[in-house]
Amino acid sequence: MRARFTAHALHDFEFLHRTYKGTAARPFTRATEIEKTQWTRLAIHSHTPGRTADVAYVDFSAYGVENGAEIVLHEKAEFVRENGAWIYARALREGPAPIRSTAPKPGRNDPCPCGSGKKFKQCCLGKI
Repeated sequence: MRARFTAHALHDFEFLHRTYKGTAARPFTRATEIEKTQWTRLAIHSHTPGRTADVAYVDFSAYGVENGAEIVLHEKAEFVRENGAWIYARALREGPAPIRSTAPKPGRNDPCPCGSGKKFKQCCLGKI
């Protein structure tokens, strides 16, 4: 994690390319766009082991300056060990779990839940 932050601060995009699971297997090509953020500091809040010894999670905040204003990137990230090296796999979803309905779904031949008195297949099934 600290190595990737340092690479961001030094604009070492080749290292970032090699240590990201999505691009590590592809050849590196230098981009022409310039990084606008000047990264200033890193705060690691927690790190926890994953389901195996080759997976770990890091909760961190990276601070930087962009257009004269301080910005904060807070993320919980998954890292995996491949060939003895830790690489960034993905950002984990933050926030509450999606809401799932606990009500049973109506069957095709059940009465329509809209209250029309028709069968579900003849009423609202096509509107879903």
